[in-house]
Amino acid sequence: MTIYYCDSEKAFYNTAMHAPGQIPVDAIEISKALYETLRDGQSGLKRIGLDANGVPALLDVVLPPIDYLALTANKRYERETAGIVLNGMNIDTGRDSQGLITGAVVQAMLDPSYTLNWKTPVGFVQLSAVQIIGIATAVRAHVQACFDREAALLAAIQNGSFIPEMLAEGWPA
Repeated sequence: MTIYYCDSEKAFYNTAMHAPGQIPVDAIEISKALYETLRDGQSGLKRIGLDANGVPALLDVVLPPIDYLALTANKRYERETAGIVLNGMNIDTGRDSQGLITGAVVQAMLDPSYTLNWKTPVGFVQLSAVQIIGIATAVRAHVQACFDREAALLAAIQNGSFIPEMLAEGWPA
């Protein structure tokens, strides 16, 4: 029995199982020992490919670099928009909600007697101008703390002190 490896198909062939017409023309004949080495060595971070001399070999799998800048930005957005609890009230901190809160606080600043019905996950609550400003202040502080954490992580990435565990730490609650 003759054994072949075909790199274009990333497959092994042998004359016991495959007719001559079934074996690709670019398949390379290999020894049984090399076949066993290649077959058994594919676990972990090894793959079968052709070495610099065109001989089938176990090659290192090259993983793409991890983009910690993008992961940090994604984590900041996730934390920023996750919401906060203020005086027992769940406040949405998504981008749409931030805009609605900003509009409400502008009206509250223009009219200190202003009140509104604000929808929360458990229903509507009536808020006074002072409460609206308090919510806006808390939301703004939360959002800014998220951006501050992102900035600190980016600085750590740039100065080489970053470790992946830092991505899960230090975010506002």
